[in-house]
Amino acid sequence: MTRRERLIHAIGFDDRWFMLVGIPVVAFSMPFIFFPDMILDGEGPEWIRFGVSLFYCSTIWLAVREIIMRLRLQFPKPDQIRKRIILSTLGILITYFIIDRIGCAVEEALVPEGQSESAAMLIRYTAAGLVTTALITSIYEGTFLFFRWKASVLEAEQLRRETVESQLEGLRSQVNPHFLFNSLNTLTYIIPEDPPKAVQFVQKLSKVYRYVLESRSEKLISLEEELRFLDSYVFLLKERFGENLQVDIDIPEVYRSTRIVPLSLQLLFENAIKHNIISADQPLAISLSVDHSHLVIRNKLQRKHQSQPSTGVGLENVRHRYAFFTDRKVVISETEDTFEVHLPLIEVPAAKALAGQP
Repeated sequence: MTRRERLIHAIGFDDRWFMLVGIPVVAFSMPFIFFPDMILDGEGPEWIRFGVSLFYCSTIWLAVREIIMRLRLQFPKPDQIRKRIILSTLGILITYFIIDRIGCAVEEALVPEGQSESAAMLIRYTAAGLVTTALITSIYEGTFLFFRWKASVLEAEQLRRETVESQLEGLRSQVNPHFLFNSLNTLTYIIPEDPPKAVQFVQKLSKVYRYVLESRSEKLISLEEELRFLDSYVFLLKERFGENLQVDIDIPEVYRSTRIVPLSLQLLFENAIKHNIISADQPLAISLSVDHSHLVIRNKLQRKHQSQPSTGVGLENVRHRYAFFTDRKVVISETEDTFEVHLPLIEVPAAKALAGQP
């Protein structure tokens, strides 16, 4: 990230045009606000007053901007806001008094000898400087909060759209004609050979469709419920692929009450089947386990030469949906032999709070 990109990230927007307009406007406004009598009475050369004001405003502006930028980059986390505000206030005040002393020295060199300022005038100078500093600080803090608020609104809307897309993707992956054709084709072979198993197949198929429809409105769901759904889903797959598909699920009971994003396991199984060869010579092995509070979905990597085209939602969508509920990342790794996805397991109290439940 370049300095310009870091600066825009810290401030919230590209402020170059803002400074080009803002510095002259503030600099030429302050003398009229705090020293109208001098300007209107023509006391002293006006260019000195405006020149000193421009010096004060530009130096204070740049100093405040630099302090705010550096502290935001150094303390970016929400729990560091209090520390950042305290340090910003101290830094800006110290900087202001240093600039004020330099400004006084400059003005004394420019103002004709013998025209020393009264105590009341010095108070007005100090008030003008502090107001200018507070105004510039307020501008940057206000615009930063505005752009962050705007970004959070856009991010929430984007997440809402992605959630809807993911829910629809999970539904489509189950009810699309290809899946339905394979399920009915499998059922056609089972009915004459094993009618009781055909009934069981229809019951499992019904459970899969029911779960997909019911889970669309859920933000998070227990791992136990997702595994029950997966059991029905895997049953349908194994009736289709037989021993060519090997599934091993080893989830300790203690983790089954944790929460995950609905239909995430189905999507990962679907991806594994879609992109890998499944045959008697190359059976596909998929396993589920838990490692350091992450659900690990691992499959043997044996890519098809011509896999089905991706919808573009897939794994990236799972990542985005998890990012809404936890800072822990969805980790995807690949070796020559295996493909792994690590899904964070969300504890029940945190899951309820994030889902807005009492």
